[in-house]
Amino acid sequence: MDKNSAFLKQIDFTGKTALVTGASRGIGEAIALSLASLGAEVILVSRKLEGLTAVEKKITASGGKATSIPCNTGNMNEIDNLFSQIRGKYEKIDILVNNSATNPFFGNNLDATESAWDKTFSVNLKGYFFITQHAAKIMKEKGMGGSIVNIGSVNGIRPTPMQGMYSITKAGVISMTQSFAKELAPFKIRVNAVLPGMTDTKFSSVMTQNPELLNKFILPSIPMGRIAQPDEISGAVIYLVSDAASYTTGSCITVDGGILA
Repeated sequence: MDKNSAFLKQIDFTGKTALVTGASRGIGEAIALSLASLGAEVILVSRKLEGLTAVEKKITASGGKATSIPCNTGNMNEIDNLFSQIRGKYEKIDILVNNSATNPFFGNNLDATESAWDKTFSVNLKGYFFITQHAAKIMKEKGMGGSIVNIGSVNGIRPTPMQGMYSITKAGVISMTQSFAKELAPFKIRVNAVLPGMTDTKFSSVMTQNPELLNKFILPSIPMGRIAQPDEISGAVIYLVSDAASYTTGSCITVDGGILA
């Protein structure tokens, strides 16, 4: 086998099952499409079924396998129901990508409300924690190991003005990633994070679609001079969940165009 074939084998996910949250659009959609194109059967999860089925159709039209399961990942009852369905249909989970996120409040910390705090933490941190817990239990039971990737943000390292609560949750994602990495390593379960910078998604459109904000503040802070496309984030995820990263756990890969350089 030549070197290229050996590498390609490392990123072949044929026979593996991957769960991707926030998979109906943006970064989550890009990750799901990439995993499916490399052979994984993908469980697509997001709050609304309509968006998920559109992604599912893209995957199946290309010869891939996918199933859509709607779930509000900030709601414990819905998380429990999600994994009841998964346990009933799938023999295992090999890959988990926590990508769901919300940012209902854009403003100063002094003006933030409890309801915005609760919603932000429920989806961005509590949901990640308990979905990881459920998936890791399945991985541990099967004894075959697995890989978990949490989508964080550069905001978790360098908080952005007007996004205080969001930044705090993303700092929590980094700590959670490292905590699970240490606990799950003995079971051959790797846990890592990808920290994107500003990316061209509907989620970030409140900033990227504001010409004054984009041109005066955002782009000047990015050494590469542009915002990322979702596909540019998925590449880091593919590496981390693949056998090419077999000795990588507890790491946070920054994909930010040089913001934190």
